[in-house]
Amino acid sequence: MSAAAVDGAPRMVTLRVGDVLWRLELRTLVTRLVLVVLLVALGVATLMVGTFELDLSQVLSALTGGGEDNIRKLVVEWRLPRLLFAVLGGVALGVSGAIFQSLTRNPLGSPDVIGFDAGSYTGALVVMLVLGSTSYALTASGAVLGGVLTALIVYLLAYRGGIQGFRFIIVGIGVSAFLVAINSYLLISTGAQEARAAVAWGFGSFSALGYEQLLPFTLALVVILPLVALARRGFAQLELGDDAAKALGVRVERRRLTMTVLGVALTAIVTAAAGPIAFVALVAPQVARRLVRSPGLDLPSAGIVGAVLLLAADFIGQRINITVGLVTVVLGGGYFAWLLIREGFRR
Repeated sequence: MSAAAVDGAPRMVTLRVGDVLWRLELRTLVTRLVLVVLLVALGVATLMVGTFELDLSQVLSALTGGGEDNIRKLVVEWRLPRLLFAVLGGVALGVSGAIFQSLTRNPLGSPDVIGFDAGSYTGALVVMLVLGSTSYALTASGAVLGGVLTALIVYLLAYRGGIQGFRFIIVGIGVSAFLVAINSYLLISTGAQEARAAVAWGFGSFSALGYEQLLPFTLALVVILPLVALARRGFAQLELGDDAAKALGVRVERRRLTMTVLGVALTAIVTAAAGPIAFVALVAPQVARRLVRSPGLDLPSAGIVGAVLLLAADFIGQRINITVGLVTVVLGGGYFAWLLIREGFRR
């Protein structure tokens, strides 16, 4: 590893592993390391809190296979899956938000604002209330399918010889409002018990999740994230503008549609597992960009910030006994209002 700086240019760090060479700004590297340390600290704190409080030595002993059986079961079998869901879900939402904000070139471009969360919720409600199934696999499949179909509808309605970011957002908001109406109809036209279960799922929570749900979620993430990394290079060039990207040999609409589907898939698998979790995808890329001062698409930083934000929201939710989805709505709603006001003045 080596570091170098040129007058007036950011200080760079060069990392070499075998024949692979990475160059990264020193500020970006330091920021990511600090965020990872914060994430680890939050993770340990999350394992310590709950109905039965534990101290640090008990948590570390349980994680290394020692300690009492009941404490080890509490930490490893109950609290650790929830922690892993929060971290991996935050990564997925952060990366998804960065994709759509780059796609629309607008800080309001987020899957929950554009309506893809609502589409996933509609798909899950159809499975639970129309088909009458409580199967996790079917509910998850319905959520993913609903999110992808919503994305395709928004894409086709917004397409006018190409995709313009602001039109994409406006169409998405309109489709989202329509889907919210459908979701409300489904809830009020079914039995009270079924509606109560669906509404509870719609608040977004990790409390009922275990390794049975974590395994397929992790496998999906392992498949999607490498595909995002492969498509990222050409997609980042779209921030230069469609004409410049075409001049560089990028197939603009194909790359844009590919990243749209991948971004929706990241949001949909989180929604399928835990229910709709709003505003993390909106906030994480913006916070990451301000921390690292990145001029372009920075998916790794957005993913790490997303993990920190969602884990912190879950930690707060456990302390005051509410679901993580409600915490992200309260915290993210204020940020969303500030973004709207700022964008209004800017325009």
